[in-house]
Amino acid sequence: MHTIGQVSEMFQIPISTLRYYDKEGLFPDMARSSGIRKFSETELEALRVIECLKKSGLEIKEIRQFMEWCSEGSSTYADRKRLFEARKASMEAKMRELEKNMAMIDFKCWYYEQALADGNEDRLNEMLPDKLPKDIQALYDLAHS
Repeated sequence: MHTIGQVSEMFQIPISTLRYYDKEGLFPDMARSSGIRKFSETELEALRVIECLKKSGLEIKEIRQFMEWCSEGSSTYADRKRLFEARKASMEAKMRELEKNMAMIDFKCWYYEQALADGNEDRLNEMLPDKLPKDIQALYDLAHS
């Protein structure tokens, strides 16, 4: 069993946030001793899932719904699976967008390295849009897709 302070430190989450999660019903079976919250492995695992769902874009009310489904048992497996499939699709889309942005950044780093070496952009402008070195062309194409 862990205290709220220990959990706050372990997860780098403010104590006020943990209290808020508890108030919102996200730890329905949390033990208390003389009014002091005691976090078991069950609450720690719930917190890992809560933080994952929050970072993937869910709001607390949606996370609360998920936690309610967990309490309802096996009849909600399909609902929980759909929720995670939707989160997966959303995260994959974000990852594709990040890859595209990273390709642009990598391309521009290469571009300006060349411009600095040449003292101008003339040679680079002659290469654009489709006469770049193969690896750089791949970055350019991804960034402009």
